[in-house]
Amino acid sequence: MLGTNPVVVRRTMSGLRNTGYVRSEKGHGGGWSIARDLASISLLDVHRAVGGPRIFALGNVSDNPACAVEQVVNDALGDALRDAETLLIQRLATVTLAELASAFDDRCQASFAGPPL
Repeated sequence: MLGTNPVVVRRTMSGLRNTGYVRSEKGHGGGWSIARDLASISLLDVHRAVGGPRIFALGNVSDNPACAVEQVVNDALGDALRDAETLLIQRLATVTLAELASAFDDRCQASFAGPPL
């Protein structure tokens, strides 16, 4: 379903286990389960637990650091990216896994209910 290497999934889950958000059981019938109340875990907590050093994958390019155009563009992008990252981090801190679980449940209920008559 995730379309990624199982090692990436195990590493991600390990980061969540190390912070106490999930637990794992070995053997037949084992697997992963939530270890804490979903309302106590924010999206920012998850981001930090899986080792997300940066919010955005894009950033300044320094192919030619002596170039004045590159310097000016990097300064402008740097400020904009810092501002955007600050806003996104603030928002991630306010969204809990409980809210996401509730929205998921609502969406599933709506899809099973069918179209309104």
